[in-house]
Parts: sequence; C-alpha cells; structure tokens
Amino acid sequence: MKAWEATVRKTQAVAKKRANTIFGTYAASPNVEEEMIEDYEEEEHPSGEVYQAERFLPNGDYYTGYWADNFPHGTGKYWWTDGCMYVGEWFRGKTMGKGTFSWPSGAMYEGNFKSGFMDGEGTYSSSNGDTYRGSWMMNFKHGRGTKEYANGDCYEGEWCRGLQEGQGKYQWKNGNYYVGEWKNGIICGKGKLCWTNGNVYEGNWEDGLLKGNGTFKWPDGSLYIGNWSKDPKDQNGTYYPAGSTLLDGNLEWDPQEVYNVDLKDCKVCPSEKVSILPSNKKLAMWRSTKASDSSTRPRRMSVDGRIDAGIDKEFARIPTPDAAAGRHSSAGTSDRNGMDESFAGLQIEDVSTRGSPIRIPKVVKKQGETISKGHKNYELMLNLQLGIRHSVGKPGPPPSLDLKPSAFDPKEKYWTRFPPEGSKNTPPHPSCEFRWKDYCPKVFRTLRLLFKVDPADYMLSICGNDALRELCSPGKSGSFFYLTNDDRYMIKTMKKAEVKVLLRMLNAYYNHVRAFENTLVIKYFGLHCVRLNGPAQKKVRFIIMGNLFCTDYTIHRRYDLKGSTFGRITDKPESEIDANTTLKDLDLDFIFRLQKNWFQEFRRQVDRDCEFLEQERIMDYSLLVGLHFREATNSCDHTPPGCVTPTDNGGAEESLPRLSRADMDQLLLDPAGWASIRLGVNMPAKVERTERKNDGEIQLVGEPTGEYYDVIIFFSIIDILQDYDISKKLEHAYKSIQYDPTSISAVDPKQYSRRFRDYIFKVFAEDI
Repeated sequence: MKAWEATVRKTQAVAKKRANTIFGTYAASPNVEEEMIEDYEEEEHPSGEVYQAERFLPNGDYYTGYWADNFPHGTGKYWWTDGCMYVGEWFRGKTMGKGTFSWPSGAMYEGNFKSGFMDGEGTYSSSNGDTYRGSWMMNFKHGRGTKEYANGDCYEGEWCRGLQEGQGKYQWKNGNYYVGEWKNGIICGKGKLCWTNGNVYEGNWEDGLLKGNGTFKWPDGSLYIGNWSKDPKDQNGTYYPAGSTLLDGNLEWDPQEVYNVDLKDCKVCPSEKVSILPSNKKLAMWRSTKASDSSTRPRRMSVDGRIDAGIDKEFARIPTPDAAAGRHSSAGTSDRNGMDESFAGLQIEDVSTRGSPIRIPKVVKKQGETISKGHKNYELMLNLQLGIRHSVGKPGPPPSLDLKPSAFDPKEKYWTRFPPEGSKNTPPHPSCEFRWKDYCPKVFRTLRLLFKVDPADYMLSICGNDALRELCSPGKSGSFFYLTNDDRYMIKTMKKAEVKVLLRMLNAYYNHVRAFENTLVIKYFGLHCVRLNGPAQKKVRFIIMGNLFCTDYTIHRRYDLKGSTFGRITDKPESEIDANTTLKDLDLDFIFRLQKNWFQEFRRQVDRDCEFLEQERIMDYSLLVGLHFREATNSCDHTPPGCVTPTDNGGAEESLPRLSRADMDQLLLDPAGWASIRLGVNMPAKVERTERKNDGEIQLVGEPTGEYYDVIIFFSIIDILQDYDISKKLEHAYKSIQYDPTSISAVDPKQYSRRFRDYIFKVFAEDI
C-alpha cells in the first residue's frame, strides 16, 4: 500500500506538470514545462515492435512491462489511481491470457482473461472471505466450480451466468447437505437433503422449499409420503410410524414441522456483488510528444481495448440512442470507484482493428404500412383479429404437453361463421360476413404454452386497438407479411401446399421444439384460414409466427443465408440499401464470432435442427441473421464496408452513442438482462470483416481482415415449409443444365442440409 501511495503521488505530480521528481520537490523554474515534456520523450520504435517500458501516465495511472504501439502488449503490471491493479498478459491494450486482478477492498481474481473479461479457469477471493474456484465466462461463474463461503458453507457443482444451475451439492457448516438440481441460484427440481441427525428428504423442490411429491424419512424407519406444500391447504400425505406397514398409515404427524424446524438452518448464502469488473476499467492513452502534439488531451481506454473521448463530466443516467429513437431505454450505472464515464459525444474505436466507426441514424422508421380504414386489406385485418380473439379466448380444458395422436390429424379443423349481426358464439362486427377455420387448435394452444406465450398478451398484440402493418412488398414466394404494432408477431399468408406440409410435419415439429429448448427453428403459434363470402369465395390461409427482430436494439444489418451462390446477391444499388434491406450470401462480408460455450451449443443445435428438417424432406430454408453494432461515432461520415446504415428524413443522419462495454457489463449483471440472452437472441458477439479476392471467381466466404466489431446478434432458421416436391425437382433439373448444380438452392434435402451446415460453420466461428 505504501508503494502504491508513493506511485500515485509521483504520477499525479507529473500529470499536474509540477516541478517534482520521484525523489522530492524543488522550486519551480521558468523551464518547468520543458522539463516535464522531456519526461514524455522517448526513443522512437517502429510500428509493431514490442519493447519494455515504464509509464507514468498523465491521469495518474502507472504501467510497467512490455509495450507496443502505445499500448500494453505482452506481460505487464498496471496500477489504477483508485487502487485496482492487474498483473499478467496483455494483447494490444486488452487483458488476454493469464493474470491477476486485485481490488482495493482486498478481493482478487487469479486465472484466465479474454478480451478484458474474466473468462476460462480462475479463482476469485472476495473481501468477505468467500472463494470460488472453477470456470468463468464473460465475468460470470459458468460451468463447473466450487465455492467456499466465509461462514463455512460450500457448494460444488454446475453454474450458469453467475448462479447455481443444474446438478450440485451444497453443504452447510453444521454438516447438513443437499444434493440435486438447482435453478437460478435456488434449490429447484429433484434432490435429496440429509440432516446430521439422520433425517432425510428426497423428492421435489421449488424456490428452496419442499414442493410436490416427496418422502421424508427418520433414522428409526418412520416415513412420510405425500404431496408437500408450505400452504397447509395443499399439503396431503400419509405418516407411517416405525415398524408399521404401508397399510397402517395415519395423519398424526404435522408435516409443517419440517418447514418450521428442519429447514430453519438450511439457508443458502447469497451471491456477492462486485463493485467494478475488470472489463469496466479504463487505461490512460499514452501519447508521447514525438508521436503527437503535446497539447493533445489524454484519452481513457477500457481494458477491452476501447477509447472514450476523455470527457470529465460526471456520468449520469443518460438515455441510450434507442431511447432517443423512442424504442429503448437503458439506465446507465455510475462507476463507484471514481472511473465515471460520459456518453455525450462519445467516440468509440477498437484499437486492435482500427476499423472505421459506425454511423447510426437518429430515427429508424418501423417497417411497413399501417392498415387503416380504406386500405384494400382493412376488412381482412378485421376478420383476422375477430377470428384470433374467438380462437384464443374461448374456454377450454387446460392444455397438456402430452397430446393424443388425434390432435395432430390434418382433419382436426373447425369452421366458425361470423355474420355481421353476430351469433350465439360470435360478436357483432362492422366487417362483411366471413368464415373462420382453425387448424389443429389443441396443438397450437399447447405450442403457445410451450413457448411461454401468455394468451392475454397474445390477443392484445394481434387484436388490440393498434392496427397491423403490411410490409411494403411481398416476398419472393408471393406471400404477404404483416407485423403487429408491438413487433412481437409476424403474420404470413400461405399457399395451400405449404399448409399441407406443415400439417404433415406438425407432430415431428412439436416433438422437436419440445425436446430442444434452444432450437433455432422458427416458432409457430397458430394456423388459420379466412373465407370471404361472395361469388369468389376467396380463401386466405396464414400462419402466425414469432418475429426474431422484436428487440429494443436497432437492427443495423440483416442477412438471409443459404450457402448457395446463384441469385444470392441483392439487386439494390448500394445507395438504396438500408437497415430494413435483407442481404444475401454474396453480400456478406463478415465472420460471426461467438464465445466458446455459445459456439459449441450453436454447432450442436444447428446439427439437430438440420437433421430434423432433412428427415422431414425439407429444403430451401435459410438462416436469418440480424446485427446490432454496439459502436458509434460522431466524427466520421461513413460506415465500415458492408455496414451502410439507413437514412431518414431526407437523408439526414446523426451519429449516436451506443452501449459501452462497461454498461454492457452492468446490463449482464442484472439477472433480467441475462434472462433475455439465449441462443440466437440478444447474444453479445463479435464480427470480423472479410474481403473477397478479385480474381474473377465467385468466392462464397471472404478472407478475414482482422477488423473486429462488437455486436448484439440474432439468428433463426426460417422458411421451413418447402419440401422437395415435383416442382423443385423440375427446377433443379432445369437450372442444372444452365448453371453449376452445386450453386443453386433447389437440391435434394440431404445435399441441402450438408451444404447449409458446411457454409454456416464457415461464417460462424469461435471467438479466439
């Protein structure tokens, strides 16, 4: 501590340009400024050269170790003026590799770092005496690990995003222990708790309490079998004294004794809170007088490699740009260690890549045209809303996840007549008379339950006072798309052949999405048909599905990827490409890099989903990808190649600040923020720019350039209702004569699945 205090005094003195030396203070002279400038001058080094250096940085920080291009690179030690210290490996200004980070409170982490995060194997010792040894991911305990608490308790098992999750053992100081399932840091699921006095409970748990079927045993052989609940009204079971048989049971013993006495001392210690994370810390930017003008104001750089504008204003709760656009608000978090930030006029740059910053439009209009009175599809929208309200709102038995085979029968469909004056089962309405058909209603009701869709919210989104929005142009298939006003659901008109395919594969689809919670296959919520009365007897079939891009983040780039090359490039001039333009395979000039655990799960799930689609003879599906770039600037008038952003209000653009890494850390510390992150949704990731060779040959995936951008990524497998029917076989035969058969989309499902996976696993990679 004395050494640190001495260093702070010395470096602050240099920063204030007072005539001090590390040995003492002497009277200031007229040449003080010149003497201080000499402290900054050094031998010039070629770009990229790694050399050893000691730095008394202008803001008071201190660094000693290896250096390259004005950044720590190699092994080194960095002291912050607030008392935090890192000793270990660096890569171009980022903590990367093995190292030790210590807090002024006495807490310490020793282990692996990755891009500024605690990531890999490591040990964290908190100031209160707790110690965790195990796996980490992005500053969170994630994977297998053991935590020893200061009070003597110990947990050994699986962790997920900082909390106990999965199988684990918790042993209390007094010798009691629990072995079983955990969820979100709480005992939940099946497990066994053993007391030192010989009592044992084995059964179901919920929110840390006995809940559901279970058995409580005493050392003398007595036992209680039944349904457990903290509420005595829901408690029921039978007590069997020692030596009795199952026929001699009685209810003389009160089960509430377990809750009031036995569980009294079985409390799980809460997780500690870290005041500031290593990736929150910022480095002072070194500028020697030979490299730049001495009047250049020093800037701060976070340990993940980003530089801010050096603004000294106190950081307040400044709304994010999405809030400015009326879409998203994320409250800022003040740094409790004096390392305050400001987003006002912030310029963020990835120093490891020198990539061009990203400009973001001030306002992004919602897609589509609102269907108001007078619109050609206004009557159809009213009919659709009336039908949905009728289907979802009518009473029925609570859905069960175990459906009978008859529920999947394609003949399981029901017609309902909607006269304008109303009927016994339908309300009066201002639209024309129509008939409404529900396909397999029990299945889709259960799917909505499986996907955790609340019926009231579902009806409010589709049938509320807000009108639907029709997308400007139909898709290539001729289908029209409609969006709910809250962007949660997308409604797509369907051909009869597509309806038949979905009904044929509905049982397999249901089993697949039920078995794999992280499936990337698009979610379907309802299949319906409207038949308008009149001479034409027109039928409109449509499917209701989830909208992948229903998010508070602005989607700056979206891609539809198949792995083929024929026709897989946008036909729009670059000046007309905006954030709502869906680009294709040959427009893609990025590689998507996911964290190791996410990438492994991604590969597994893509394999499962493709195998399912191959078995159902489905082809021509694609991976829809959306990118939100987390970096922005107000000093450049262009975006990185391949990242042209939309214009609005006659082309007027404004660069807006976005979430910094520090704010992303604080967001992820919030359990609600973590809950919103899952495979394919709200995932923090990186993209690396690629460039294609100009040798005349079509190159599906470009060469990596080393330029990285931080993004929030979304992806899902869509368009899964095209089977390899006679029309596709004819298309394949015809196009194969004119073009390379491997370049066209219409190929056999097995070949399509193999090609799709090969391509996807090239454009998605592990973040190393």
